[in-house]
Amino acid sequence: MVEVTVTPRSSLADRPVRVHVRGLSPSQLVTLRAWLMDEQGERFQARAFFHADGMGEVDPGYQPALGGSYSGLCPMGLLWFLQPDTLFRRLLKRDVTGSPFLIHVEVFDGVHLVNGPQDQPLASCEAERWFVGPGVQRVPIREGRVRGALFLPPGPGPFPGVVDLFGGAGGLIEFRAGLLASRGFAVLALAFFAYDDLPHTLSQLDMDYFEEATTVLLQHPKVRGPGLGVIGVSKGAEVALAMATFLPQVVATVWINGTAFLHGNPLVYKDLYIPAIPYGLERVTITEMGALDNSAVFSDPQDPTHRSSAIPVEKIKGKVLFVVGEADRSLNSKLFARLAMARMPPGQCHLLSYPGAGHLIEPPCSPLCSISSIRSSPLPLLWGGEVKPHAKAQEHSWKEIIRFLEQHLRCAAGKL
Repeated sequence: MVEVTVTPRSSLADRPVRVHVRGLSPSQLVTLRAWLMDEQGERFQARAFFHADGMGEVDPGYQPALGGSYSGLCPMGLLWFLQPDTLFRRLLKRDVTGSPFLIHVEVFDGVHLVNGPQDQPLASCEAERWFVGPGVQRVPIREGRVRGALFLPPGPGPFPGVVDLFGGAGGLIEFRAGLLASRGFAVLALAFFAYDDLPHTLSQLDMDYFEEATTVLLQHPKVRGPGLGVIGVSKGAEVALAMATFLPQVVATVWINGTAFLHGNPLVYKDLYIPAIPYGLERVTITEMGALDNSAVFSDPQDPTHRSSAIPVEKIKGKVLFVVGEADRSLNSKLFARLAMARMPPGQCHLLSYPGAGHLIEPPCSPLCSISSIRSSPLPLLWGGEVKPHAKAQEHSWKEIIRFLEQHLRCAAGKL
């Protein structure tokens, strides 16, 4: 009897799993297919073709795929290469505590390029991919002006605190916060527009709001101070860098594919005003796929006329980890990282730069999203990246991000 297993059957979404097929004939040609349905009912799937070994087994961790969604040796290929049936959809877990993603893995005899109702698998199984570990608690935050969700690890604490920020689509995105909480951090997934009663659009970066958010986090009895961390991607990375600059309680900052200047929205903080560089929307291009390539929308930050829009990173007292995808098609994130680092002491910052990685660098085992639709854009946006190098960048950077936050937030606690 043919059998396919995924080990472990239930796991955190940032952890690797093993797919194993047994009971085949030696050298039998088969198709392995993985698929899941997201919370909107969109199906994502990947497939690969294999010859069974002499024992009638297939293990993608040791055997190269002959073809399909990918070829060659790729232990996590069936997850790395998941693609939506409908173009431009992004795989994004919304309800991170209520349910996992349910991965279906099936084995078919021969090569199956597509699957119809008449195609019956030789074997199938299911596996759960969770975005919170056992005992992680989600607490809705609605204090003063602050809106978000606080994720707390199990136990009495106190735990090192982290603010988690996403980008220009707005809303509240929680999957990374849940995974970080599963690693022992108290994480505030923070919305700053287009959520609840917050402004529908982002008109300015109001640093008083972000300062209030850090106060809410640090005042929680299960959060250990006096310092905290911030992690942000895209527009969220711009905000994170500004928080590190102006808020002394921010001692460890993870900046993922952002800018080091104010773009589109000015910054206000007490009596300070930093003007923004306007977006050059006339320079946007539309790709053959019908997506917007925004890489030329950002004006050259080295132009002297834009000097007043630079975030004054030389004021940062904490540590900053810059994470760059060199195939980022949203903006020239490597240039912005280097310009920021040039104004900071060498020991204060570190750069992780990944050839082939795109804009949306996420926790490991997440499939590459190179193009997707977002709420604020009339057309899908091009994010860039190549699947294998992007996946390897996610795997390496996640380990480094965890190590960075653990090291510097532990040090901050020692100074109490």
